[in-house]
Amino acid sequence: MEKTVRVRFAPSPTGALHIGGVRTALYNYLFAKKYQGKLIVRIEDTDQARFVPGAEAYILETLQWLGLEADEGPAQGGIFGPYRQSERKALYQQYATQLVEAGKAYYAFDTPEELDAMRERLKAARVAAPQYNAVSRAWMRNSLTLPQEEVATLLQAGVPYVIRIKVSHQEDIRFHDLIRGWVKTHTTALDDKVLVKSDGIPTYHFANVVDDHLMEITHVIRGEEWIPSTPIHVLLYQYLGWEASMPQFAHLPLLLKPEGTGKLSKRDADNQSFPIFPLAWKDPDTGKYMQGFREKGYLPEALLNFLALLGWNPGNHQEIFSKEDLIRAFTVENIGKSGIKFDIRKAEWFNQQYLTDQPDELLVTYLTKELEENKIAYTQQKALQVCQLMKERVVFPQDFWQYGKHFFIKPEAYDGIVLKTKWNEKTHAVLEDFVTALKALEVFKPDPMKATLIHLIASKSIKMGQIMPVLRVALTGSGTGPDLMQSMELIGQEECIERIKNFLAKNSSY
Repeated sequence: MEKTVRVRFAPSPTGALHIGGVRTALYNYLFAKKYQGKLIVRIEDTDQARFVPGAEAYILETLQWLGLEADEGPAQGGIFGPYRQSERKALYQQYATQLVEAGKAYYAFDTPEELDAMRERLKAARVAAPQYNAVSRAWMRNSLTLPQEEVATLLQAGVPYVIRIKVSHQEDIRFHDLIRGWVKTHTTALDDKVLVKSDGIPTYHFANVVDDHLMEITHVIRGEEWIPSTPIHVLLYQYLGWEASMPQFAHLPLLLKPEGTGKLSKRDADNQSFPIFPLAWKDPDTGKYMQGFREKGYLPEALLNFLALLGWNPGNHQEIFSKEDLIRAFTVENIGKSGIKFDIRKAEWFNQQYLTDQPDELLVTYLTKELEENKIAYTQQKALQVCQLMKERVVFPQDFWQYGKHFFIKPEAYDGIVLKTKWNEKTHAVLEDFVTALKALEVFKPDPMKATLIHLIASKSIKMGQIMPVLRVALTGSGTGPDLMQSMELIGQEECIERIKNFLAKNSSY
């Protein structure tokens, strides 16, 4: 009988969740659902020095907003709990002791000064990467070099110590990665990692292996930055006698800067003014507020669709996937090895597709909410018509108000670039005559309005490309927007005439 697929998303509550972590959560979710398995959320909070209050709640709210429901976790509970590592401390000590007694780990009593001296000695010997390993441990103060009686005395006296894994000197460690194939590392490249710190708290390397085993995790899907640590994890499975139940590994490709080079960072997002966190985050130390994808106006389903395709290829040209479509199509085998650039323009495109696919009755609520908050009179019919006219041009829900408020209120400012390049005596004269022509129009519809304007510019020897931007600016304040004649119809005949006259009065000089 095959095991039930069990995967885990195991973030550390050290701040806001990076968008790369969201992708990791998504891939774990899709894999679990694809194979009717379980997604476990585990909070890895053993690093108390970096713990940030509110970060765990932020992580759980992110998953809820995106619809990535866990089957077990701090919120849901489960038979393998608790699901915070800080509440599992007692579980780790017995396995650390087991490793020491089996000769697979050892006590190290080295002081910070002794560790610094060791590194300086190795640097002086031109060792490229000084580390506590199978060679250097031979001259350090640990239970491998000290007499057993002295070790017992030090332990009884409460002298601070850490527990380190004992990595053999000459050995190849191999593991199979579902994305990258076989990965081989020689133990000369590894150090004797600390498993339990001097305060009795386990390190990530130790706690995650123990927890993955006890929680019966079958697949570990995480970022490629963990590849160098995986050989240590493999050794721990071997040393603890758990090799037969070791999970399969899949290390995801990096998210790269929009330019395609280097790992995506918060600085890149700041420099290019796009979010890097799913939800807004206020730094508890600096008080700095950082906008999230949610606050920017991204729809959760659009963000999931965008993230799913950052590394995974469906094998065809399909781009739009519902969450159910993703579950059906997703396979780890179709995840690439190479890093993929974070194209924020593509994210905006996805949001636009999902936004415009929503029913008009929902779209209009984005606009009417702002109209009511700003105490602007409107009719439901006009608000609906404005949304229908604009929906192919908007990217975010707030765009309906941002770029559509001129349908309800007069522009307060005019596009300076258009005025600088298009505004002159000829365009002034055309607008004056157009006001007269608009007053005479019996049917204020797009076709008659356009025919009137065409006839007028023909008599003035001026091109449509010269007058249309100026007319749009006079009516809306902006040089861009949806079809101008349809916009005029929605603004209304009297209001259009008044706005053009106001514009002419305010811009009499060239």
